[in-house]
Amino acid sequence: MPNIASAKKRARQSEKRRQINQAQKSAIRTQEKKLRVLVAEKKLEEAQKAQSQLISLVDKAAKKNLIHKNAVGRKKSRTASLLKKAAAPAAT
Repeated sequence: MPNIASAKKRARQSEKRRQINQAQKSAIRTQEKKLRVLVAEKKLEEAQKAQSQLISLVDKAAKKNLIHKNAVGRKKSRTASLLKKAAAPAAT
């Protein structure tokens, strides 16, 4: 435990930031799971909306350096290909 006042404050700030970051990462994972469930259920219109929400969350996280920009690109690419693959059999 810190003894100096500034170190105590720093510990409080770090804990608060950790909880905020954890909540944002959790929201991203939850949105990814929702998207995968919607695609599995063939609800493509709802999946499109879920994808746009996921992209928004991920971009905001990247802006705050919560997630690396390459990880953001990877998530966006994988969700786009998932939706494209799900829509392809319906078209033919």
